[in-house]
Amino acid sequence: MRKAWKRGAGKPGERRGAQPSLALPGRERLRPSGAGKAGAGGARKATGRSQARVMAAPGALLVMGVSGSGKSTVGALLASELGWKFYDADDYHREENRKKMGKGIPLNDQDRIPWLCNLHDILLRDVASGQHVVLACSALKKMYRDILTQGKDGAALKCEESGKEAKRAEMQLLVVHLSGSFEVISGRLLKRKGHFMPPELLQSQFETLEPPAAPENFIQISVDKSVSEIIATIMETLKMK
Repeated sequence: MRKAWKRGAGKPGERRGAQPSLALPGRERLRPSGAGKAGAGGARKATGRSQARVMAAPGALLVMGVSGSGKSTVGALLASELGWKFYDADDYHREENRKKMGKGIPLNDQDRIPWLCNLHDILLRDVASGQHVVLACSALKKMYRDILTQGKDGAALKCEESGKEAKRAEMQLLVVHLSGSFEVISGRLLKRKGHFMPPELLQSQFETLEPPAAPENFIQISVDKSVSEIIATIMETLKMK
């Protein structure tokens, strides 16, 4: 299997995909060049629940879900297909957050908000420069997804950049929710080694999860599908943007 990505010389967690097999989106709809090769049966129409609003092609794509849903694998392969930059949000957790999760203690909003604000600043910087981005991030609550796009949680705490309060700025974001049952995903986690997220915290993530819903721009895909089928579904959705 070809490598999905290679590490660049930038910040930790910043990865670039291979040469694009799909033209970068401009103001017009995307034109695929071989996107149907992703799955054994060619490109498939998007399946499952979705709320794909009429909007310009997204500057960023969020692959979200609980731990073990396959966010990083799908995100990296998708970035490789598109030629977009890839970020894994786990690479940007503070050491305190990693230690807390490693002890089996769930993160709270106070733990997550600075992390999400930092990711917002990174996404906004890239999108503003014309760079399209794929982000793999749990983004379990709607508030967390709002922070990624708007830069604040709607309450008192706001993102900071260079020590100054960041201005409210939104970006076009397509949310891909990888969904699955607790039984299926917990089985995956039990087989995973070398990750700071212990399987015991999965239940707390399911309890925290707020699946995307209208008016969010999203598609929901079952983790029961193969990775190639998931990629093909996302590529087909992007074609229609």
